[in-house]
Amino acid sequence: MINMPPNDNDLNAYVDRQLSEADRRLVETYLAHHPEVAARVRAWQQDAQHLRTALGSTLQQPANPALDPAMIRRRLNHRLRRHLASAAVLLLAVSVGGFSGWQAREMTLLRSAAPMADALQAYRLFAQQGVLPADYQTGDEHSMQAWLDRYFTQANRLPDLSNAGFKPVSGRLLSTEQGAAAMVVYQDPTGEKISFYVRPPGPKNFLLPRGSRRDGELQAEYWSGPGYNYAMVIPSDTPTTQRLKQTLNF
Repeated sequence: MINMPPNDNDLNAYVDRQLSEADRRLVETYLAHHPEVAARVRAWQQDAQHLRTALGSTLQQPANPALDPAMIRRRLNHRLRRHLASAAVLLLAVSVGGFSGWQAREMTLLRSAAPMADALQAYRLFAQQGVLPADYQTGDEHSMQAWLDRYFTQANRLPDLSNAGFKPVSGRLLSTEQGAAAMVVYQDPTGEKISFYVRPPGPKNFLLPRGSRRDGELQAEYWSGPGYNYAMVIPSDTPTTQRLKQTLNF
């Protein structure tokens, strides 16, 4: 049973022909006595008729194969496979190019970077200029070895330079891109300083062959042992250099 007077829901149901026979007669009786509501309902009925006509003409058109669900799915799958193939080709090109570029970059860096340049820089900053105080100071070789072993358990033993008149006096921890490094400074009775430097190997565990190079007033003797790279930094062209070469068999 509808409400009286009928509300908009009742009137819309009347327009859509969804009322029972008894309710339809009640609405028509109401509309006969309320012409302004009847005019609004007639406008709704005209709109509904126009919609039915438009839908009817569309449904009477011949079937469009392009709108067939199976055809749409095949089209989408084909497009997806094409996009995936394009993405795979692009990824392969980028990967090959990136890998080749990275390899070339690493090879260039390894060729262009001077061996153990950081050991020379550390010597200038901390042994020559004394920019920062040492992390550890001692006059005892065994104490210095114990300090170094706390951070580099597998590293080579500190060189014994007592025959050349040098003993370890201070140590400093440093940082590299590959991990922690350390520099141990030796000193002789005249105040001459040299350094022993240990650090992890470079990219791809790049170990060094035994070698020597000069950088200004300093000389670096470098080599590699199990898991680490090493360098002795000493003043170049001095009696100290000759004594150390004899002591360390450089």
